[in-house]
Amino acid sequence: MTTALHWLTEPGAPATVRAPELADAAAARDWLAAHQDELRAGLHKFGAVYLRGLPVHSVEDFALVRDELISTATPYREKATPRSAYGSGVFSSTDLPAAQAIRPHNENSYTLTFPGLLLFGCLTAPEEGGATPVADCREVLRLLPTELVERMRAHGWVLTRNYSPTLSVDWQAAFAAESAQDVERYCAENLISCQWREEGHLHTGQVRPGIIRHPHTGDEVWFNHLAFWSEFSLDEDIREVLLEELGPDGLPFSTSLGDGIALTAEDLAAVNDAYDRATVRRAWQPGDLMLVDNVLTAHARDPFRGDRRILVAMGDPVAVTDCAPTVAPAPAVLHG
Repeated sequence: MTTALHWLTEPGAPATVRAPELADAAAARDWLAAHQDELRAGLHKFGAVYLRGLPVHSVEDFALVRDELISTATPYREKATPRSAYGSGVFSSTDLPAAQAIRPHNENSYTLTFPGLLLFGCLTAPEEGGATPVADCREVLRLLPTELVERMRAHGWVLTRNYSPTLSVDWQAAFAAESAQDVERYCAENLISCQWREEGHLHTGQVRPGIIRHPHTGDEVWFNHLAFWSEFSLDEDIREVLLEELGPDGLPFSTSLGDGIALTAEDLAAVNDAYDRATVRRAWQPGDLMLVDNVLTAHARDPFRGDRRILVAMGDPVAVTDCAPTVAPAPAVLHG
């Protein structure tokens, strides 16, 4: 008979389950399999589940337990940040500099199909900082100003990108493409407008719903990268330099609402405040796993000091059309 899981819930921290003492990753896989239904129910309730004390010591261990928790892998589409690939569908969570905080976001919220589940695993915990905070997007939606929510509900959000090997990622890496025709084909199939600019640089735009419903629970959530890639999320000095040199249409990333009315710094401050108020975190320890429902929950990264090796796998793909989007995905109108 399998003993029921004991859920630790405390203010400021994600729901946590401590694993019993297990011999190895194979035993961890079997323990996870025995509690699969409980873990899924907890995931739908809490949005993220922290699993502490598992014997996960290597990429191979992580891949073994991943296969018990995630049934179908999801590729990393329309890449935006650097990651290291370790094989078997296992990646570094990010390779961005340690001093840089990563703002809350739902993975691939701008793609037509995105991962429904994320699995993070800690091989090496940093000396200081470096948590992977999570924010319940049901709560974020409740905390946002009504006017901003209704604008998003009615018009969705717009993402524009400029691909550059110096300021962001180049289009070859972002689309895993070898030719311009490959990119154009992908954009046409995925409702993205694209323009080729001087020196072969690529400019794209897409309209996406920013409010959707979870395909299984029916919960309505704030689901987008609106604040993550807003110009107001840049360091003020960097923002001024980029705007002066590139103009507002030349930034590596830019977001807006679909109604064409410019967002203000105050609008983005309200979004960031809602994320902050909904965020919980727990410091990593080696062997820890965190299972994240990518629709219900946004994730982030705190700055850190010392070595940090956090793995991630993505899977159980979800189509945005199965999530009752309030706005239909569409190409954006590009200028210039």
